[in-house]
Amino acid sequence: MIDRAMNIFELAKSNGFMLTVLSYNSILDALIRVSCNGSFELAQKFYDDMVKSGVSPNVYTYNIMIRGFCRKGDLQKGLVVFDEMEKSGCLRNVVTYNTLIGGYCKIGKVDEAVELLKLMQVKNLEPSVVTYNAIVNGLCREGRMNETSEILEEMKGKGLMPDEVTYNTLVNGYCREGNFHQALVLHSKMLRNGLSPDVVTYTSLINSMCKTGNLHRAMEFFDQLRTRGLYPNDRTYTTLIVGFSQQGFMNEAYKLLSEMISSGFSPSIVTYNALINGHCAVGGMEDALSVTQEMEHRRVVPDVVTYSTIISGFCRNRELERAFCVKKQMVEKGVLPDVITYSSLIQGLCEQQNLTEACELFQEMLRVGLEPDKFTYTTLIGAYCANGDIKGALHLHNEMICKGFFPDVVTYSVLINGLNKQARTREAKRLLFKLLYEQSVPNSVTYDMLIESCRDLEFKSAVDLIKGFCMKGLLDEADRVFELMLQKHKKPSEAAYNLLIHGHCRGGNLHRALNLYREMVNLGFVPHTVSIIVLMKELFNEGMSEELNQVIQSTLETCKLADGELAKVIVEVNYKEGNMDAVFNALTDMAKDGLLPNSGKTAFCHMPQ
Repeated sequence: MIDRAMNIFELAKSNGFMLTVLSYNSILDALIRVSCNGSFELAQKFYDDMVKSGVSPNVYTYNIMIRGFCRKGDLQKGLVVFDEMEKSGCLRNVVTYNTLIGGYCKIGKVDEAVELLKLMQVKNLEPSVVTYNAIVNGLCREGRMNETSEILEEMKGKGLMPDEVTYNTLVNGYCREGNFHQALVLHSKMLRNGLSPDVVTYTSLINSMCKTGNLHRAMEFFDQLRTRGLYPNDRTYTTLIVGFSQQGFMNEAYKLLSEMISSGFSPSIVTYNALINGHCAVGGMEDALSVTQEMEHRRVVPDVVTYSTIISGFCRNRELERAFCVKKQMVEKGVLPDVITYSSLIQGLCEQQNLTEACELFQEMLRVGLEPDKFTYTTLIGAYCANGDIKGALHLHNEMICKGFFPDVVTYSVLINGLNKQARTREAKRLLFKLLYEQSVPNSVTYDMLIESCRDLEFKSAVDLIKGFCMKGLLDEADRVFELMLQKHKKPSEAAYNLLIHGHCRGGNLHRALNLYREMVNLGFVPHTVSIIVLMKELFNEGMSEELNQVIQSTLETCKLADGELAKVIVEVNYKEGNMDAVFNALTDMAKDGLLPNSGKTAFCHMPQ
């Protein structure tokens, strides 16, 4: 009741009462609390009136104002108030620093927040759990998960124990990063310490399990959420609906949709788009269209994703006429097609060997100001190759590079297959070397050209090339690129090691693969589950039992989850009995359940499927 408080405040002043800083702070705090409703200017005016009235702000006043500026996103003015405190002789307290540290972290300036933490300690102020939680949150937002362990160690060194906020923040951060194993480890630790995950954390864990395709585990978390007296929110339901729809389990998706609506939540555009995508994936185009009718009934306006998904579905069903009708319909409704819309139609035309119309659509795409992506180019390159027009395909390949798109292994596979079909094997191999010129370039400089063309921000492009070489069995070439990565970047990526281990195992060079595995572990990398299982299988086939035992034990030691103890026993018992098929199956299941590090889908992005 801020209005009534201010009326009484004015009444007191008009009757000659001198109100204290306590009264000002009470109203100021209330105004700042509702400042998201646009009343910050009123709070600022009230603060200015206070100073003009001769009432000196105290530490609480300043803290309230700093909090207001930080919430508004105006950190610079918050720092001005911070400086005012010192000039007025008002001692800053832990809350002052915490507020500014939180403000820095919210705008992505974590390093500045850490500097403020150091300054705070220089001023003999002890940070609180709130201080560290703000920095942990900032690091998680920036994806700097490796640095959170240092903050946690510092926190524990001061006798401060992580609380529910700390754990929830970390679990969400690891889920966003795709490190599901670490998220599950922290979730288990939370429960052991008697702390309760919140709805956001459970939703993140559910989302992580859906991404790995482990819907059973996702539902376990969903049930656990409700057992703990928590209530799913709209995002929780949508996450599960997306997960079930992606795998084509539409009955389960609709059951969740029904529960979501009966719980008082309205399905969002994301919810409906997930259902449409699920129907399109299994060829149920009429069902997909019926979802759009339901959307209109609930006054949810279809967006570009809705239309593009339906267009893509019709294209896959080879119903191009209907796909183009949907494109016309979306434009009429004021929804402009995007790159995905055009790429889907171009792919549909290419699959029907209608290259002329595909090229016309490509030109239309350029005219409306849309930049084709890697997928668009690769689709057209494939169509040119299928048409026997290698010159046109190579022209598009060069244009693609000029526009800053680094062709991936799919693009090169399409081109190489096209060249091979025309018995142009030498050109196919040269293409793998990223030759951008028609004249012959000595192999000795080929790799240097490739690595130089992979700008630092395109570091993964070199990894893509290693993947391409490994898939083609060109392991000497893959090793050469790897060596140049070492020279250029000093420390290679986890993905490069995983690919080479996988490639050398498949290529019969087991000792090289084993040495790479040991080197990787010594550098502190966690090998991917796919690489580990391939390596184990080859060690078993070659009868290298001692090395196999070492790899199995090292892998099981990385499983820190209580949920994984039974699985570990199954692995060890079967290994002792020589039942390796059961060992590999158990390890694969552990990976799917997130019990082993580096087993999430995001970690598969560079692994051969």
